[in-house]
Parts: sequence; C-alpha cells; structure tokens
Amino acid sequence: MASIRDESLTFINPSTSSPIAVLDGGSFLLDPNANSQIGSASGSFQNEGFLDGGSSGSDAAEFGFSRPGFRQIPLVGTVEYYDRHVFLCYKNPQVWPPRIEAAEFDRLPRLLSAAVAARKGDLKKQTRLTICEGHDGTETSNGDVLIFPDMIRYRRLTHFDVDTFVEEVLVKHGEWLPGTPEALRSSYIFVCAHGTRDRRCGVCGPAVISRFKEEIELHGLQGKVSVSPCSHIGGHKYAGNVIIFGSNINGEVTGHWYGYVTPDDVPVLLEKHVGKGEIVDWLWRGQMGLSEEDQKRSQELRLQLNGGTNVGRSTNELTQKNEISSTVCESQVKFAGCCQANGSSPCCQPPSVPEKMGGSPNMNGREEAKLRAEKKSSKRQSSWNNNSGGKGICTRRVCTMPTWFESWEREDSYAALAVIGAALSVAFAYNSYKQLR
Repeated sequence: MASIRDESLTFINPSTSSPIAVLDGGSFLLDPNANSQIGSASGSFQNEGFLDGGSSGSDAAEFGFSRPGFRQIPLVGTVEYYDRHVFLCYKNPQVWPPRIEAAEFDRLPRLLSAAVAARKGDLKKQTRLTICEGHDGTETSNGDVLIFPDMIRYRRLTHFDVDTFVEEVLVKHGEWLPGTPEALRSSYIFVCAHGTRDRRCGVCGPAVISRFKEEIELHGLQGKVSVSPCSHIGGHKYAGNVIIFGSNINGEVTGHWYGYVTPDDVPVLLEKHVGKGEIVDWLWRGQMGLSEEDQKRSQELRLQLNGGTNVGRSTNELTQKNEISSTVCESQVKFAGCCQANGSSPCCQPPSVPEKMGGSPNMNGREEAKLRAEKKSSKRQSSWNNNSGGKGICTRRVCTMPTWFESWEREDSYAALAVIGAALSVAFAYNSYKQLR
C-alpha cells in the first residue's frame, strides 16, 4: 500500500506520533543546501520575484504529466489519518526553501512549526501544518492562518504571537484574543507547487493552478471558489496533488485529496466535486478524517452503489467512453435489448439516487447505508444487464428483445395480483349468490 506517512509534515498525539519531517527517498529533490539561500532575511513578509522563468521542455517530459510512472500507482488510501489542517499564508512557492518549516531565515513558519511540535502531546486533534501562498493587500495576506474543518481565518499572525496562538486556538480550542476569527464560506482548493522540495510538484502544480484560475474566471466563480499553491503535503509521485475543502448540504466540512491531476482534469473537479458534490474516484487519494483502510472501504462502497468503477481511467478515456455510449443509446431507442449486450453503458444503468441523497463527497457511514437501501430496488434491472456476457458495442445485428421474464417488473406483479384478486372476489360473490337462492 502506498503511504505518505514518511513524507508529510504532521503533528499528532504521542500514542501515534511520527517524525515531524522525514525526507522522501524516492523524490526528485533539489539541492538541500538551498535552505539558506532562498528564504528572505529575518522572516520578512516581502515577496521575492520568480526564481526562474518556468519549466523547460525537458523538465516537462521528465517531471510533468508525461513523466515515467505517471498514473502507475493506485491512489486510494494514500492520505494519513488526521483531524485538522492548518494553513499559514506566507510568501510564494518561488521563494520557499525545501524545508520551509525549518528554514533559518523564515522565522514565522519555523516558529509556528516548532510550537505545534512542542505541544503535540496536548493537541486533542491530529493536526497537519502546511504553508500556502500569501500576498499583502489581498484576500490571503502574509501571516493569515486558515483552519479546516473549522472553516475560520485569523489575520496577521506574527512570530511574537505564535506561542499564544497555538495555546489558545489549537490546544484549548478557544479564540486568539488579538484577532477575531473570520468564517470561510467558499470552497478552498490547495495545489502543491513546492518546486524547491520536488521538481514534479514544481512542474505540475503551477499548470494545474493556472487552469483552475482560468476555469474560475470563465464560469464566474470568483468569491465562491479560491485556489492557492501550497507547500509539500506528501506524495510527490502523485503530482499534481490537490486538496479541496468545502461544506456539504449538511454543513459538514472535510478535505478531499486528489492525485495525478492534470489541467484537463480541472473542469471535471470543478463540475463534479465543487459543483455537484460528487467524488471523482479515479483521481481520489482519500480524505481528512478517515484512516487509510477506511478510505479504501469508502471508495469500494461508492463504486458498489454506482454499479461500476472508473478508478484508473483518464479523462480522455472517459470522454471516449461517453462518445461510444451515445451511439449505443441511440440504438436503444428502437432496440431495447441493447442493454443485454452492453450492460456497462450509462444508458443501461439503473436510475441514480437524487443528488441530495448521494451526491455529497462528505457522506458518512449512515448516509452510505441509507443509499444502499435506496438502490436495492434497482438491482434487479442491473443484474441482468451485467450478467449478459456481451462486452462489445451493441448493433442491430446482435441486439435482441428481452424475454417476458427479463422485462417483468414489480408493477407487473402487482397488476397480476390485482386481476387474480378481482377474479376471486367475483367468483366468491357469485357462489354466495347461488347459495342464497
């Protein structure tokens, strides 16, 4: 099983404690000596300029979306269990050193990381600390702290206030008196773009972020969806790595992790996950609040309820399947038996449960059990579809009309019982009438 347990910056209770930061031996790291050269002096918040002009063609081939090994490792179950995610807004990826939480000249992230580590035995929630981009004078200024699933923001934390902040907010779950917590109401998307830590993230992350920003502007989602680059979250090999935080219809908040995300996958994530609350399983790594095994079980249950699997399929493969399925559905208008030879076609699948019942990516165990009950009535239809044995695209030559038994529905049974009952009633009444005479 793939794991990021040895890669992530995580602070947890002592019973399950793990090292604060351990080098991922399989990553494509840059020069570790760059620590003392990239950060700005004395923890200043002034953003530096870009270190380079972008990725070269050779970098894209070696570390981008066509790199060797891309989409070769299963994703589900690669998020270590944790309860709370804290993001510190600080500068930008171009000036983050490989180990920003331990960089000598980046005082605020270093002190916050050390303070959380020192109090890990007092933390009631397993807490993950990550750096995200900050720009003074914008929505996410340097020193701002975002906390999920609390969905709150504290403004302008300084290195003088770190110990008090950790004590009052993260340990005691109270409020930090110098600041007032602001509620976060939109969806928040974080993309790992920590190029000084791993070149795969440095090549893939910015491309994914650019596409997110384009789609957000194109669909007028400004103020509803926020996207920001973030530091190393674990799992370099899964770049592009994306985390999406947001509330479901029940008001519950959790963070869903996606891996192997390409720019072409961005519209799908916005439409399915953000827009409809549906998990995109072929890119899903796991989520905050679930163990690795629970993540696997959760996906297995979803796939059972959906009557199939799309894990491991790329966006292009799914697009091709949809084009093929449209041809099949046209044929089914006149030939209802097509489903016997093409049970995997979307037009042959049982009706979906309404979105408010099963559309939430934050679905808990009780809701999933309820969904299972809702879909029992449609299993009879899918059973003969899936057991038909045909795998090719159906045509008029191979499509046959279903037998009366295969097309028999529950309503037909009720109608037959009603007719039989009526006939028995008439016979009983006639017999009584004859006896009275």
